[in-house]
Amino acid sequence: MPNGTDPLVRRAARRLRGWGGVAAMAVACALTASLVTLLPLASHEGDGAVAVPRTAGPGVGTGVQIKADTCEHPEASLTPSSADGPSIQAIKDRGKLIVGVDQSSYRWGYRNPEKGVLEGFDIDLARAIAKDILGDPAAIIFRTIPTNQRITALNSGKVDLVVRTMTINCKRIEQVAFSTAYFQAGQQVLAPKLATEITGYDSSLRGKRICTAEGSTAYDALAENSFGAIIKDERDGTKDDPDVLTVPNQLDCLVRLQMGEVDAVVTDNALAAGQAAQDPAVELKGRPFTQEYYGVAAKLGNDDLVRRVNQVLVGYRQGPWQKAYKEWLEKDLPGITGPPAPLYK
Repeated sequence: MPNGTDPLVRRAARRLRGWGGVAAMAVACALTASLVTLLPLASHEGDGAVAVPRTAGPGVGTGVQIKADTCEHPEASLTPSSADGPSIQAIKDRGKLIVGVDQSSYRWGYRNPEKGVLEGFDIDLARAIAKDILGDPAAIIFRTIPTNQRITALNSGKVDLVVRTMTINCKRIEQVAFSTAYFQAGQQVLAPKLATEITGYDSSLRGKRICTAEGSTAYDALAENSFGAIIKDERDGTKDDPDVLTVPNQLDCLVRLQMGEVDAVVTDNALAAGQAAQDPAVELKGRPFTQEYYGVAAKLGNDDLVRRVNQVLVGYRQGPWQKAYKEWLEKDLPGITGPPAPLYK
């Protein structure tokens, strides 16, 4: 179970409501479920001088240069390089690459209950980076971290990189350094099927209690425009878990939704689809209301490591990305022809 769920589980026996306690306990085995189908995301064009294609397509490993003095394209990153700098040398001296990952996002980063190992799209990418730097995909230490500790883990030196469905945005590029984008997603609303009055990210959320992960782009979006939804409430919390509406790990929101403690969840649609598959009583509402890109995050100033990751991604887009997509995501996210095109600054 992800960090942050223990106080909730302890309360489950005495606070079960909604559509029943069995569903609330279902999360323990939820990772064996499959994702539901998402519609292909819309293509993206920049508002400036450069048009940005949605995907690079097979074999495309070069990017488009853009201006570096704006945040019009936060997904733009440093140009690739295979040179060894101080950050790379420190990893080589240690003999291991330390990567912060998730262990509860099915198909992205999750612990296989039968094998007892971490698997998923993000895990494959992390291993590819380790292979490039150290010559061995197994020369890696995975540290599972909650959503709200991703930036802290980097800045404290607990991990070298975070590969954990982490959205690149203008706020975060002031806190950490990102690689070029390796996947495109969007924010969407997840709610009970019976809650027909909730139609998506719109005025139908007024007065509804919405769960998000701390430090997530979903919380930032709601903080900017909540449509009258309640996104922070400490009245029903406990000493150990003071706020039932914001959680350390995004998956915890599903438990709160199942228990009737919240009315809806806002999160990345790729992750929300997995939650909908885990519980047939919930569904995605409306359409994605943002366009976001996942990137590999490093500590600010570790430019040589960022450039090395971008160099890895040049090759990764030319075959391994498609192989990982086919293995982990194609069945449930059909129609994606390739990774996002890289942008460099």
